[in-house]
Formats: sequence, structure tokens, C-alpha cells
Amino acid sequence: MKKILVVSFLFISVLSQSQTYVKANAVTTLLTVPNVGIETSIGKKSTFQFDITASFWKSINGKPAQFYIFIPEYRYHFKEKYNGFYVGAHVGGTLYNFQKWNYFNTDNYEKGVGYMVGATVGYQKKIKEHFLLDFFIGGGNHQGFYKGYLISTNERVDSAKKYNKSGEWLPYRGGIMISYQLD
Repeated sequence: MKKILVVSFLFISVLSQSQTYVKANAVTTLLTVPNVGIETSIGKKSTFQFDITASFWKSINGKPAQFYIFIPEYRYHFKEKYNGFYVGAHVGGTLYNFQKWNYFNTDNYEKGVGYMVGATVGYQKKIKEHFLLDFFIGGGNHQGFYKGYLISTNERVDSAKKYNKSGEWLPYRGGIMISYQLD
């Protein structure tokens, strides 16, 4: 999975145009869950961003905590690109081996995939010639398709024949991206 992330990031970097920024989320990186991305110009007030968030932790205190989030996003900037407020719309995907928040006091966890549809609101501030800060928060609807297991035995515990399905509205992205403009 790590190779796919690196290859995807490099591929997008090679295909990118001028006014392209590579980014890393300072907040999630401090929490040991890296969020990296690339944002490039596609119009006068429009940009396209692709970012990946990944928790490589197999478990935390014996609870599964591994997930990957892939989000391609269209962004509209009200003032000018890379300076001021913007809104974004995205459709993304998830892979996870994770214990959901409402199962914290149980022995249950889920393995699955999902997709999300949502929006982002943010503000970008130039701080130097090639650097900017991107403050953002986003969320939307996540639809998950998963199988439930017991942590202690890894035996399947749900009664679904194929996959369980669930949908939730929630915030799933946010932070401060430190961005560097490529030449």
C-alpha cells in the first residue's frame, strides 16, 4: 500500500502544471497520521487538489487503527487562487481496518472500504515567495461496506452474508497544510 501512495503522489507531481503546491498537514503529522497532497491550477479561480491521509498503525492499545483516505477535490477561490477563502467539493475513497468510535468499549472492529461525498471550506495565506498556509475543515457523508470481527479471535461476528453497510455524516478532514510551490 505504501508503494501505491508514493507512486500516485509522484505520478501526479510529474503531470502537474505551473502554480503547483506540494503540501503536508502539520496537525495530522503531529498526531502521527500523515496527510500529504498536491494542488494545481486548472482555471482563473479554480484549482484541483489530491490528498492522501494514512494511519499506518496496525493497532493502538490492541485496537485496530489502520486507515487510508484518498480525496480528489475541485476548489473555487473567491478572491484569487492560493490567497484567501475557498470552497471545495470532493468524492473520495477509504480503506480501513479500524474500530469505530461507537465500538470503543467492545471487542469489535471492522475491515472494509467506503466512499465519501463532501465539501471543504478553507483559507489560504501566503507567508513567503514559495510558501503558503492552508487552513481548512471538511466533511460530508461516508458510506462504508465492511465485515465485523472480534479483536481477540479475528472471527467474523456479524450476520451479513457479504458486507455490512453503514452511512454517516461527519467531519473527516481538517488542519493546516504547509504548502511549497514547485517551479
